Amino acid sequence: MIKHKVVVAGCGGMSNTWLDYVAQREDIEIVGLVDIAIDSANAMAQRRGLSVPTFTDLEQAIRQTAPNLVFDITVPESHRQIVTTALQAGCHVFGEKPMGKSMEDAEAMLSAAERSGKRYSVMQNRRYLKQIRAVQTTLRNNVIGPVGSIYADFFIGAHFGGFRDAMDHPLILDMAVHTFDQARFILGADAVSVYCHEFNPVGSWYQGNASAVCIFEMSDGSVFCYRGSWCAEGFNTSWESEWRAIGQRGTLLWNGKDDPVCEIVDEAQPGGFISRTKTVEIPVDWIGREGHWGCLDEMFKSVDEDRPAETDCTDNIKSVAMVFGAIESASSGKKVLL
Repeated sequence: MIKHKVVVAGCGGMSNTWLDYVAQREDIEIVGLVDIAIDSANAMAQRRGLSVPTFTDLEQAIRQTAPNLVFDITVPESHRQIVTTALQAGCHVFGEKPMGKSMEDAEAMLSAAERSGKRYSVMQNRRYLKQIRAVQTTLRNNVIGPVGSIYADFFIGAHFGGFRDAMDHPLILDMAVHTFDQARFILGADAVSVYCHEFNPVGSWYQGNASAVCIFEMSDGSVFCYRGSWCAEGFNTSWESEWRAIGQRGTLLWNGKDDPVCEIVDEAQPGGFISRTKTVEIPVDWIGREGHWGCLDEMFKSVDEDRPAETDCTDNIKSVAMVFGAIESASSGKKVLL
């Protein structure tokens, strides 16, 4: 039985991941494809074996196909128009990150969602990994005590070509939102201020600043420090960053690939200049699906259960605020309150 009829807006490469998900669900049906280049929509339909109409206009697609849901897989500059059009037409929206190209866009989409009574959820696939779930559970269970600071290092020499090479803020705007969102998720806290130094190092193949250092003060009193670069050749970190969380009783490390590890003070040993520690095993037992499919599972459940998704726009706008706050700080040279 079909529960969800979907129009897909945006027929680029990212569409394949979302359509792969739909293909393994019998209760979801693609009813239309939309792209400003009709040839791209037609090519996607042919490539995926979809006998559905194609459009260049979302309003027309919704009128003719009567979906209850729109996938927004367009570029950030188009998100506001796609999302608000779909919401006003009575459709739920699942969209790619970031919410928009500006904080103004993000706030406009949030208002549109609240007025419509429909769900607008944002893809944050990097929350849906068994290791990061284990990190979150460990910190929430107070294993290392209250967290005073958390650090994320992201260093990858990424030769994309295309639009990222010409962006003004390629690292912060296109990638750092993942890490910022992960920090909020891990800590269960939101950023209240940021100081950011953004720069483009010698040898960079990007037009805009491809490296940054950000210091966020969080609502739980902790500090989150992000160091990143998209033009770092050699010794690349994982795409999930390398993490260090320091608590009152110990430290947790996660390299973004392997299972996290943890050391806490061994209170059975005598004190000294440097405390003796012991290793604590961290259970990695989350059973949800990982990556995009795990996030999409949660999005569809939220609609079926009539509740906000974990990455609902009301939550995700707080991660977006970290992005645009960091850009404002880098531009002004001052700490920015969020």
